[in-house]
Amino acid sequence: MDGSQVSQIIEKQVLTVVKAVEDQLDEQIAALDRLDVDDIEALRERRLQQMKKMAEKRNKWISLGHGEYTDVAEKEFFSVVKASERVVCHFYRENWPCKVMDKHLAILAQQHIETRFIKIHAEKSPFLTEKLRVVVLPTLALVKLAKVEDYVVGFNELGGTDDFSTEDLEERLAKSQVIFSEGEASRPKPTAVKRSVRQSEAYSSDSD
Repeated sequence: MDGSQVSQIIEKQVLTVVKAVEDQLDEQIAALDRLDVDDIEALRERRLQQMKKMAEKRNKWISLGHGEYTDVAEKEFFSVVKASERVVCHFYRENWPCKVMDKHLAILAQQHIETRFIKIHAEKSPFLTEKLRVVVLPTLALVKLAKVEDYVVGFNELGGTDDFSTEDLEERLAKSQVIFSEGEASRPKPTAVKRSVRQSEAYSSDSD
């Protein structure tokens, strides 16, 4: 097959795609032409109501602490998960793996205002760590409708090292449906945090 034949095939394929796009646009224009004033007003009203409901949701989420990554006491855990439909709770201690997780969660908290992001100091929360069987730190408890539905334990599901990206963690949380695939972003996504030092470690109340 010579160059001219290849060019003809490519040109034909391009024309086919363009024709399909034009047909789709023609259908959309025709649909708009069929709308009368009442139809357009109804669509406008429906859109306004959708925007109003979303604004109300956002205001409620913000009033509950969504959009921020906050440290809460053990006794606050149950009131938090009852108030918010979706909660990501990081059980942590003062070590490097937990600090890596902190950085990613702080970013996601701002990007996914539909979900509450909190952290609880494991050593200061013996009742919760025992009840939820938290052994390895960091551990994320993924809560929906006041029930722990899933866990992210250490970095095993994030590549096994601490150089995973914020997007890797975001994808894992979305898989459990504790965040929406497209978050109610407060700002554009920043560059993912990356650094490689050491992995997560087992929790022990008397370790360093």
